[in-house]
Amino acid sequence: MRQRRKAREIALQVLYGLDFLKISSDEAVTLFWGSFEAPRESEEFSSLLIHGAWNNRQRIDDLIGGCSENWSVARMSRVDRSILRMAVYELLHCQDIPPKVTINEAIDLGKVYGSENSGSFINGILDALYAELRNKDADQDRHTAAKHP
Repeated sequence: MRQRRKAREIALQVLYGLDFLKISSDEAVTLFWGSFEAPRESEEFSSLLIHGAWNNRQRIDDLIGGCSENWSVARMSRVDRSILRMAVYELLHCQDIPPKVTINEAIDLGKVYGSENSGSFINGILDALYAELRNKDADQDRHTAAKHP
């Protein structure tokens, strides 16, 4: 699992850079791997997170914004925003990773790379979003069960 932690750190760096640069996620990944090396597993997982979070950022930002009281996504720090985008992508699309692991990893990244309040800020948004996603899943399960008794 240590490789996934490293992959998340790499993804954070590239997503943070993409917030400044006007290049595609493909170009950003190519630039990064042209300068740095990592184990293959870290490279693959970080690339998945980068492309997934960046290419789905509008939907992800809408979800983050819906769970953020008094903070628009645009007002969030670039570090926090990048961590949240990556974590939300992981929650939505990486079914092999337990949600608690995703949330804890995001909180840890916030504590290391963000401000002194980033960990609790990220925790609050991801907890609210995860609760919302669980409620939607439960509603869909009830709706499906009602249709097919």
